[in-house]
Amino acid sequence: MAEELESPDAVMPRVLTFLSSLLQRVAESNDLNRHFEAQKISVFHGLTRPTISIHSYLQRIFKYANCSPSCFVVAYVYLDRFTQSQPLLPINSFNVHRLLITSVMVSAKFMDDMYYNNAYYAKVGGISTTEMNLLEVDFLFGLSFQLNVTPNTFHTYCSYLQREMLLQSPLHLAEHPLDTPKPIKIHGCFNEDESSHQKELAV
Repeated sequence: MAEELESPDAVMPRVLTFLSSLLQRVAESNDLNRHFEAQKISVFHGLTRPTISIHSYLQRIFKYANCSPSCFVVAYVYLDRFTQSQPLLPINSFNVHRLLITSVMVSAKFMDDMYYNNAYYAKVGGISTTEMNLLEVDFLFGLSFQLNVTPNTFHTYCSYLQREMLLQSPLHLAEHPLDTPKPIKIHGCFNEDESSHQKELAV
């Protein structure tokens, strides 16, 4: 999976599909839970749900940001770290888009030699530059500026996306037509101590 990510034209749309599917289930699950569990309102929350789907939003970012394919996996790692450190701020339909554009931008800055500035990412994300700057700062502090991703961590998250791919395969759907994946714990789903990977993860 990690090697396949190096072919952006052919593979990246599939990766976007798997990642958007995973995040869609996270958001929908947490939308339901917010009626029963305390959740914090943050700078990432919109007043209403964006009309653009998560999948279309990721496609837009991929089309215009021109960041490396690996950035999307690293952005996924950052999202997980952020929600682990912010247990009252789970990903839902009101914040997932802002979290996505911010995580991809931060990932591109850390991973790529060349990247666009905040004003450009703000246009891609459909927000103001002032808001983009604020989101970036809040996101970095939420991560405690822990941006390094080890090869083991990277490959582990690739395997999570690969599992998402298997869950969407026609063969899996045919064999398990009523098998709905368990709700995703996007917080507390991965322990970065490489000696003890906790697979409570995504699916």
